[in-house]
Amino acid sequence: MTEPLADIAALPADRPVLLAGATASGKSALALEIAEKSGGVVVNADALQVWNCWRVLSARPSAEEEARAPHLLYGHRAPGEDYSVGAWLREVAPILAAFRSGAGPRPIIVGGTGLYFTALTEGLAEIPETPPEIRKMADARREAEGHEGMLSELDPATAARIDPRNPMRVQRAWEVMRATGRGLAQWQDTTPPPLLPLSDCTPLLLQVGRDALAARIDRRFEAMLGAGALEEVRAMLPFWAPEALWARAIGAPELVAHLRGEIPLAEAIARTQAASRQYAKRQRTWFRARMARWHKMERV
Repeated sequence: MTEPLADIAALPADRPVLLAGATASGKSALALEIAEKSGGVVVNADALQVWNCWRVLSARPSAEEEARAPHLLYGHRAPGEDYSVGAWLREVAPILAAFRSGAGPRPIIVGGTGLYFTALTEGLAEIPETPPEIRKMADARREAEGHEGMLSELDPATAARIDPRNPMRVQRAWEVMRATGRGLAQWQDTTPPPLLPLSDCTPLLLQVGRDALAARIDRRFEAMLGAGALEEVRAMLPFWAPEALWARAIGAPELVAHLRGEIPLAEAIARTQAASRQYAKRQRTWFRARMARWHKMERV
């Protein structure tokens, strides 16, 4: 599936569409274009766009865009709620079931969270939820000593499989081992069949050149500020919890620091733009490693 695919009007109507791409690549606009030209419901596959506090900062579709075609799983979770890739899959399942039965429109699943797409098309290990007391213990360890201690306690197979530089991934693996007595790798090796195999859908990977994407990222954040991103963050300032899932929106920590008088706005902007470019780099790395079989779509 590595050949380019440029004509969206020719997409098979009897298959769900998956559309992945780096941040600021224009994938949401393309998903809306597909829905308007050939029908379907746009389904969110971005871990930050589920939160109702971040319409501007997470680049969620605007109210006007949502009025042009049906959209699902956007802004439907409140800060403080639990959410995970497993929760997302459980919400996607009935959307796919409705389409397969003829009772619902074709899903156009769009986002930049690679793990969501991998879980959807390759399957997700059914790991029990982490007990609150173990999560609290892990949080305390990470805050007090960093994640290296937990990394050293993982089983070799899991340690070799996860990103050792990602504190939250390391913590999650440690929590799984502590809660279940089995390594994360062992759970992953007993993964059930996927909800939507690649053979049953049209998977599209939107690609933008590195320099062009960097310029788009910088322009988009400036546009976000003009559209009210700072006001969004100001509204959440009384509830700010740096380690919360909803607080991981790129730009939120930087704008919080500015609103608290710790850094000037210009520095907050520069830091956010740099963080977004780094995030895009990680996304592109994931896509190259995990999405070699997807159709490539080049965008300027």
